[in-house]
Amino acid sequence: MSAVEDKITADYTAAMKAGIEGRKNTLRLMRAAIKSAAIDKRAPLTDEEVWAVLSKQAKQRKDSIEQYAAGGRQDLVDEEKAELTIIEEYLPQQLGRAEIEALAREVIASLGVSGAGAMGQVMRELMPRTKGKADGKLVNEVVRGLLTQV
Repeated sequence: MSAVEDKITADYTAAMKAGIEGRKNTLRLMRAAIKSAAIDKRAPLTDEEVWAVLSKQAKQRKDSIEQYAAGGRQDLVDEEKAELTIIEEYLPQQLGRAEIEALAREVIASLGVSGAGAMGQVMRELMPRTKGKADGKLVNEVVRGLLTQV
């Protein structure tokens, strides 16, 4: 069992004992997603794999927030935001736009490329460096901006 998984389990037990329903339910869903991924893999997950599962859960919550907001369901938006906040507690610190931009500039310089045609090359090199630490959509946006302005 990974360290992140251990922490989630310990926090789940604490939330159960304290009777904090919302937190308990979210942690239960997280544990179920992690267990499902471990069953699919047929082996215990590493911290990085747990973070990948949690990132997927966070992305689902963000998508749901957008959909519920578009549908005018503020009660469900609030519920999803609360779950997202709990999930993000267990994810590694996310890179900011400036940090992503610095990494992207470094990759672009090392490859010696420019123009929108180099997008694939830069993304291939940059994504492993930002995996689990940045939203792919944001990385894509930053790289596209840098390549089109150069």
